[in-house]
Amino acid sequence: MIPGLAHLAPNYEGIVCDVWGVLHNGVVGYADAGEALRKFRETTGKPVVLLTNAPRPAPHIATMLDKFQIPRDAYDAIVTSGDVTTERLRREVHLPSYFIGPERDIPMLGDLGITLVGEGDAKLLICTGLFDDDTETPESYRASFERLVAADVPMICANPDIVVERGHRLIFCAGALAQLYAEMGGRTELYGKPYKPVYDVALETLSTLAGKPVVAKDVLAIGDALPTDVRGGWGQGMDVLMVTAGIHAADFGPADEPDPVLVAKRLAIEGIVAKAAIPRLKW
Repeated sequence: MIPGLAHLAPNYEGIVCDVWGVLHNGVVGYADAGEALRKFRETTGKPVVLLTNAPRPAPHIATMLDKFQIPRDAYDAIVTSGDVTTERLRREVHLPSYFIGPERDIPMLGDLGITLVGEGDAKLLICTGLFDDDTETPESYRASFERLVAADVPMICANPDIVVERGHRLIFCAGALAQLYAEMGGRTELYGKPYKPVYDVALETLSTLAGKPVVAKDVLAIGDALPTDVRGGWGQGMDVLMVTAGIHAADFGPADEPDPVLVAKRLAIEGIVAKAAIPRLKW
């Protein structure tokens, strides 16, 4: 456990930082976290890229962060799973597609010209989340998925997260639907953390900002979710700072005073290595 980001800051050429669970919880923003990233940029002169499994274009995330009072000078750029998925979908614009997700995610389709159809006419399933994540669960989709799997319709998932924080609740995400679809025998492609394509884009972005090549071993990844942020950063060769007061907070004792032994045990069980952990991101 470390007291603040300042303890690690001098060791890295850049930061790749999660958004949900680190900078906000879906209801309130974390001012100390935004200040920590701002101070990193100010004191080191090194870039910060926000990397989020949000199935929306980067400008939408910047606007949302404004509402959570995370200052624009806390980061240099935003990379979203939505933008990476959009690039993937450019190869499938000819396929009539069934879209599962909230209306707020439609901008991810941009100007691709994809024809959206009903379930029965689909040749591709695009999933960004649940239609209504306040009331539905993955089981709400089982009957629909049985028909789609039987028709051999592949799924492209724009958010591998299983759950995300919304205030003090955990809400199901598209990754939970992709998990069920795969369990039922469906073909799935997932874009976002922990998979390599989004990290490649994040590293390219850091390199452009730095004006020189930035490699994974010189980058600190910050995040709260073990299956995506922590496993993804570590799996791509980055050091990881785990924020424990995120979606796994209940596993580690009091949110602001996590038990280091419980954190270490959980990392060992998951087979993941973190450079350090911190209850909430601060400088």
